[in-house]
Amino acid sequence: MSPRRSVVPFTKASACGNDFLIIEGTAVSEKHADLTHRICDRHNGVGADGVEWLWPAKGAHVEARLINADGSEAEISGNGTRCVAAYLCAQRRRTAFVIKTGAGLKTCTLTGKNGSTYEFETAIGVPEVGGSIAIATQFGEVDGIPVSTGNPHFVIFVDEFWPDWQRRSAEIQRVVGFKQGINIELVIVRDRSNIDVRFYERGVGETQSSGTGSSASAVASITTGRARSPLRVHAPGGTQEVRFEKEVFLRGPATLICHGEYFV
Repeated sequence: MSPRRSVVPFTKASACGNDFLIIEGTAVSEKHADLTHRICDRHNGVGADGVEWLWPAKGAHVEARLINADGSEAEISGNGTRCVAAYLCAQRRRTAFVIKTGAGLKTCTLTGKNGSTYEFETAIGVPEVGGSIAIATQFGEVDGIPVSTGNPHFVIFVDEFWPDWQRRSAEIQRVVGFKQGINIELVIVRDRSNIDVRFYERGVGETQSSGTGSSASAVASITTGRARSPLRVHAPGGTQEVRFEKEVFLRGPATLICHGEYFV
């Protein structure tokens, strides 16, 4: 008779195609990074861009620790935090949630609901914007703007998306100067109120969307005079809106997809 396998309950959620598994941290005894790497596999696991591990927290409704699909830890995901808020909202009669992240306390305020889809405005915080940096690559010099929205981003303005933008973004990520790694955003400015963005994130690769990446792209567009607040950020997974008034406010949906059990 084979030994009994342990079971890990999870909830899967998506924010504009940026998908996460939400798991109570006390549900497993093994290393969370190892389990994250296995469960996020899109062929032999459940599949996701990362896991938001939840823990009890003082001064907040919950602590969310984000581990990327490759097992590396990240400070925060704007979309992942919103997915956590949707998870909490389905359980509790509240319209605002304070979530402790690696980038501090973030408040998600419910602005709408339709079935299992919840829309929130998240107070991302005050961004840090650096000056333009030129990066030497094998395909030529690339100019970008470093922006921190609780995690590091490098925003590159382009006239059109490179055909091999994923490969080029991966090379830029390997530049020695980015000691903590970097998230890459390629931005096309449509007009003063709309931008198109592609995301290549640490520990994941290409993603359909990014909350902090949308925020960073909007901030870089606004501070360089290319656009104005509020700004709609269009990505393959959907559209989010960024309001920048010293502090960044990110608005967008989060959909609860399913509940399940993963056999360890």
